[in-house]
Amino acid sequence: MIVDKANAALDSVYGADTPETLAQAYAAWAATYDSETASLGYLLPFLITAWVARYVPAGEGPLLDAGCGTGLSGPSLKALGYGDIAGLDLSDDMLKIAGSRNAYGELRKAMLGGPLPWPDGHFRAFFSTGVFTISHAPAAGLHELVRITGKGGHAIFTVRDQVFESGGFQAVFDELEQAGKWRLVEQSPWFRCYAIAEPDALVKTFVFEVM
Repeated sequence: MIVDKANAALDSVYGADTPETLAQAYAAWAATYDSETASLGYLLPFLITAWVARYVPAGEGPLLDAGCGTGLSGPSLKALGYGDIAGLDLSDDMLKIAGSRNAYGELRKAMLGGPLPWPDGHFRAFFSTGVFTISHAPAAGLHELVRITGKGGHAIFTVRDQVFESGGFQAVFDELEQAGKWRLVEQSPWFRCYAIAEPDALVKTFVFEVM
């Protein structure tokens, strides 16, 4: 069953204990990622476009898809009038598939939590889904993402319920706010990230304005 395969792949990425094993898990999953996550009713790469459209006027850019995976968000944003989109991911195999979608002007291999290959204030906004989750990017990765986002721009991202407290996200939110780097403009209620499976898997979307 395709759902069983998807659940096994999720166990593999959530169980990764180093960036290297996480990259290996995604390399193994890349070819079937889209169909298997679709079988679970994975919503986030498509739903995040609603928040992007709410805060970033169509045609403004550049935008960064941080942890773009196979690039599921890119074509939806392109259809909504966003043409200047870059993507980053830790997996070459995922980036290859993202590149085939013809929605990204630039794709870079990089890991959230380390230095990112763009200058200060480069992006109009960044968005990220399913990245701040179990065994994935640390909350500290938000510092670099904010650095490369311009003043008046937006940080739009989801955080999984299971890591929000244990991963120290509120502390990083507060650090950035107290440093005058951003301010909260919206947070959603907790909601399901899979429409079909995993009813207890919840995320929240946060939107900050960069200052």
